[in-house]
Amino acid sequence: MVFLATVSISCTSNLDFNQANNVTAQPIVVANLASFDVPANEFVNNGIEMNVSGDLQNFDVFRDTFFKDSLIKAEFYFDIDNTINRAYSVDMELLDANSVLLYLIHIDVPANTVAGSPITQTVVFVDSDLDSLKRTSKIGYKVSMLSGTTLTESSTGSLKLRASATVYLDIK
Repeated sequence: MVFLATVSISCTSNLDFNQANNVTAQPIVVANLASFDVPANEFVNNGIEMNVSGDLQNFDVFRDTFFKDSLIKAEFYFDIDNTINRAYSVDMELLDANSVLLYLIHIDVPANTVAGSPITQTVVFVDSDLDSLKRTSKIGYKVSMLSGTTLTESSTGSLKLRASATVYLDIK
């Protein structure tokens, strides 16, 4: 009996269920963005060097309004290994739905980097750059061969790119 009396007069407070409306989460997501591995001889077609090659891909990540509204920062990381005896430039173009250039990432790649020691570059999207990223619906890649030693079908080495993205969200 004494126990029941003690329990019934114990301290309590009113619960505030409206606190659930103030909960936020700030997840960080890491994803692969792109990769390629092009052997030196693929830059030669019928004995003629191909100075420029490119690719255009749809990038409809920002069709999702929730993701678009929650994104507060993004970082793109690039690792490039070039074991070809030729320098290159790599451009990543962020385009809108009408193929209008919104943002350009340019990376100079010297000839014959040491395998396992890639050229690295990080691009951070905040403020107006983040707004451009959110309007992106296509990504174009362009690899341009710079002047140097002529390549042939028997040239060795390769140009490897690995790109990833880390996105920071604020979910309320």
